[in-house]
Order: sequence, then C-alpha cells, then structure tokens
Amino acid sequence: MNMSIMSALQIPTSKLDLFIRSVEISSYIPGRVRLYSTRLVGNTALEVEVQAQLGAFPEISHVETSTVTGSILIQYEPATLRRNAELRKVEEYIMTHVKRR
Repeated sequence: MNMSIMSALQIPTSKLDLFIRSVEISSYIPGRVRLYSTRLVGNTALEVEVQAQLGAFPEISHVETSTVTGSILIQYEPATLRRNAELRKVEEYIMTHVKRR
C-alpha cells in the first residue's frame, strides 16, 4: 500500500502515529497539547516509556505525565515542530480530532 492510500484510510504509519490514535486528544492550542490515556493510569512503566519516546524528539520542549489522571501534556514551539514532517502530520491529526480548542 502506498502512503497516500494509507493516509486516506487513516491507517497509522509509525509508532508515533499509532500512539496518538490510541489516546484521547483533550485540548490543543499551537504549542500545547493535552492527551489522556486510561492505560497510563497507575502504569509507571508506560509513563517511563511515554516520557522516553516523546522526550527523544528535540522538537518537543516539555512532556509532563500523570499516572494518577492518565494525562500527558506536550509543549513545543510550533514552527520548530512543523519542520519535522512526521510531527507535522501528527499535529495535523491532533487539530482535526481534538475534543476542544
């Protein structure tokens, strides 16, 4: 399958894409995204993995997680993040699937 068909069918094409589709996108403003995951509640191993995976992107300036609420707060500089094609695609997905702005 080529990338345009996968995109049209909204099939995840990377681990990051799969992750973002597995969480609730609670709020979004450029530079700040809040996600929720019921899998994160009480799961410190997943918290460590989320912190490591998202923290590995130099375009993301801050990641804050809570195993009490399942919250993931991601902060970034929009212009910097959008230079990374994969992260730009994820931000576009977030913008169209956010619960509130």
